Amino acid sequence: MAATHVIERADFDDTGLTGFLEAHLSDIAPTAPATSRHALNIAELMDSSVRLWVVRQGSDVVATGALALLEPGHEELKSMRTAPELRGQGIARLLLEHLLLDAKMRGVARVSLETGSMDFFEPARRLYLSSGFVPCGPFGCYEKDPNSVFMTLAW
Repeated sequence: MAATHVIERADFDDTGLTGFLEAHLSDIAPTAPATSRHALNIAELMDSSVRLWVVRQGSDVVATGALALLEPGHEELKSMRTAPELRGQGIARLLLEHLLLDAKMRGVARVSLETGSMDFFEPARRLYLSSGFVPCGPFGCYEKDPNSVFMTLAW
């Protein structure tokens, strides 16, 4: 990641963040039926049980990732997105490493995630597998769904 990239907690007053998060929801909208899309909206990301981080390049938000509390010691990875023009440059991997370190430092023992089973999500699934996540069954309030892949990482 270039020196111009900074990882910081999200500022929900930043209109650039709002646009970035809305683009995330638009990107995934055509990938599955609404009942199989589990991305959090802006209001949900603002909940006190969610920790949203951004990667900035200058003043621009170029990536996001969040951790949402499922139960004590177990959090869910949410809202991972890198700006399309910057994908493949390692930004998501560094943000994921930052999120996992944040979780470990706060005593979280397990991070799980749900992502799509479609080709659109293949790069994300490769990232998660290469970072130590393993396939698992549905967790939290999720149910088995052919449009979803569930993964978890415990330490």
